[in-house]
Amino acid sequence: MAQFSVNTNPQRFDPYKNFKFLVYWEGKTDPVAGISKVGALKRTSEVVEHREGGDPSSVRKSPGQTKYEPITLERGVTHDTEFEKWANKVWNYGSLLEAEVSLKDFRKNITIKVLNEAGQVVIAYNVYRCWVSEFQALPELDASANALAIQTLTLQNEGWERDYTVGEPTEPSFTEPAE
Repeated sequence: MAQFSVNTNPQRFDPYKNFKFLVYWEGKTDPVAGISKVGALKRTSEVVEHREGGDPSSVRKSPGQTKYEPITLERGVTHDTEFEKWANKVWNYGSLLEAEVSLKDFRKNITIKVLNEAGQVVIAYNVYRCWVSEFQALPELDASANALAIQTLTLQNEGWERDYTVGEPTEPSFTEPAE
């Protein structure tokens, strides 16, 4: 019996993997090029403790403010300037526009899509009002290393939610060689 009752395939026992995904940001129809790593979506609600005067021996707990953790995007350094363009909207010292912040459009909504092994979208999350709080244009360079040069964006955000319009796809099947 399948362990995940939501799956339409009664033989599926596997949860989705974390190595196939796409990231889109507002105003773009194509995914952001070359992203190799996306940080976790995490939120934390503070705990507000209080007690009632008639029951001094126990403390009650209720939810307080909710905070959304920053999300990190990583990709290899290329000639593509999308990371840098977005980061420069938040801070571009010495800009010829006589302003260091592009207040009109420094925030973007992004969408993170998780794919199954067949490349089908299985889960999507919308992340709201993101802006770049940290941009690493180049990593530490080391002539003795055997590694890629990675750019990093750290995105502050004001919340995220799952896109429930994305349903479970019908998983493909094939026979090789064809009969």
